[in-house]
Amino acid sequence: MRSFVHATNPNRVVFGYGTSAQVRQEVERLGRARALVLGSPPLAALGDRVHEALESLAVARFDGAAMHTPVEVTEQAMELVGEHSVDCVVAVGGGSTTGLAKALAWRTGIDQIILPTTYAGSEVTPVLGETAQGTKMTRSDAAILPETVVYDVEFTLDLPVAMSVTSGINAMAHAVEALYSQQTNPVVDGWALESIRLMGRALPAIAADPADVDARAEALHAAWLAGTCLGLVGMGLHHKLCHTLGGSFDLPHADTHTVVLPYAMAYNAPAAPEVMRRIAEALGTDDAPAGVHDLISSLGGPTSLHQLGMAEQDLGTAAESATAKSYPNPREVTTEGVAALLREAWAGNRPASGGRPMAALHRLTEQVVAGFDQAEDPRVRQLLTDLVRHLHRFVADNDVTEGEWQYAVDFLTRTGRMCSDTRQEFVLLSDTLGVSSAVDLLTNSRTPGTTPSAVLGPFYVEGPPTAEHGTDISQGLPGEPLWGDITIVDTEGVPVRDAVVDVWQSNEDGYYDVQLPDLDGPVLRARFRTDEKGRFTFRSIAPSEYPIPDDGPVGSMLDAVGRHPYRAPHVHFMIMAPGRPRLITQLFVAGGAYLDSDAVFGVKDELIVDMPRQHGATPDGRDMDGSWRLLEFTFHIAAEIEQDHGEDT
Repeated sequence: MRSFVHATNPNRVVFGYGTSAQVRQEVERLGRARALVLGSPPLAALGDRVHEALESLAVARFDGAAMHTPVEVTEQAMELVGEHSVDCVVAVGGGSTTGLAKALAWRTGIDQIILPTTYAGSEVTPVLGETAQGTKMTRSDAAILPETVVYDVEFTLDLPVAMSVTSGINAMAHAVEALYSQQTNPVVDGWALESIRLMGRALPAIAADPADVDARAEALHAAWLAGTCLGLVGMGLHHKLCHTLGGSFDLPHADTHTVVLPYAMAYNAPAAPEVMRRIAEALGTDDAPAGVHDLISSLGGPTSLHQLGMAEQDLGTAAESATAKSYPNPREVTTEGVAALLREAWAGNRPASGGRPMAALHRLTEQVVAGFDQAEDPRVRQLLTDLVRHLHRFVADNDVTEGEWQYAVDFLTRTGRMCSDTRQEFVLLSDTLGVSSAVDLLTNSRTPGTTPSAVLGPFYVEGPPTAEHGTDISQGLPGEPLWGDITIVDTEGVPVRDAVVDVWQSNEDGYYDVQLPDLDGPVLRARFRTDEKGRFTFRSIAPSEYPIPDDGPVGSMLDAVGRHPYRAPHVHFMIMAPGRPRLITQLFVAGGAYLDSDAVFGVKDELIVDMPRQHGATPDGRDMDGSWRLLEFTFHIAAEIEQDHGEDT
């Protein structure tokens, strides 16, 4: 069982096209009236638009945001905060501008509204990275989290393709590391994988057409999800390396993330194979690290630290700095291991983790599914398509070997060979895997007020002998006598007359008549018809627990997983009435063995009934020397099916 803790960061997101026009009302919504507009020279025009939209609420402007958030730049902006009594910052730009807004908020407590122009994702995190004296330090605090993020897709249309690629891969790095964080959980996993899938699809579309609004929106959506993941769980080796390389060697932030990501993934792949499989699947590639590297390369992004100006002689120093302090990571972080990673990243060699050919498998699956396109029956097409997808996914998820699959085929072959007119091994297999009960539950549990159904089982025989009320269906077989008094009514309690009811059960040793070749004709099975009160009676013997046949493949399976083959004691009923759905069910003896571990998962609480011991004569006047059991039960079946006699419309 997976245990986790999940808490969502309390920030507001406004997402769309042209949403920057709402910035003034977002400031007013926070109850603020004196905004400092933050930006940078390349984005002066967008800063002007936001400044104008704020009107009188904009009291100061600072366009000096710098990469890695140097503390001396923050101090310059702090002077404006004090000079103009600023009560909030409105930041327009990428990670650098967002970082400056966070630095001001952490120092002063003022509110933040961020309008991202890149795919950094930092706008939805409570994390601040600052650089002082050549060292980048990171802190996390609730006060750092921006109050509101206004995502305006229009603000990203002019982002150059090269910056779109590095910014997008930077965001992807957040999602990748979130998947193997110690704090991850199913919610974060889902967001991270969706972010990777969206970004992997959006970036090639942006490269092909930078004005593609839908692709830009997908990339911004992916960045939001990735940043949210970063803000909720801890990061590992990748982010530590990038902070070291950026802060200590002044490498460009997003470009560094872009280069390092595939190599950090390859380093961690042996310790996180399932994460890498899921990433590869999200990207439609065979190998996650190599697939990310190939995506970057195909888009013209940087693929080596050498391209970024990193000196080869500094690699050792970087490795020592990045491993000076311990931090959580799937694979143990060693100076030697990180040094080898950095050498590969400096050279730009294509990384790989020995992953499986998921893209090829995906193509194979689609080829098989396409073979069903001509099926005349749409239900047949749907069922076969879903079956193939599930089977292929099962094979991939469990990395099934040829030997394992051959064993499975042989198992099914042996199962088929065990089937005969008196033994249905495939029915037993379905029953013991819970499939029969699952189908029964989904098919027959949709009518409120009716008696629950149960599995048919492998020992039903069509056309049992008809019998009069009070007939002894055991025909004198040994066992504790049982008197059955059964009533059939509808959901309104109205008796159902002339209902046909088949009854069958095992003997006291757990065998059905079809398993006993020495018996002459059907025993312990019969067909009754209800009277005007919806009632019929019969005599039999009390049911006993019994093992399903376990001398075949199904028995081998149960033995392999340490499961017993026993069924809880029960009597089968099949109720058929004109114009009504058929009910197949079982009644189980209260207090009987194996009620909590029935081999075919057929027990339902509503079907467990008291069969108390009685003494003296049975209701039909028969004197009994010893005790006997009384089974009294009223079955509720569905109302009549309404017939539509109207014209087709």
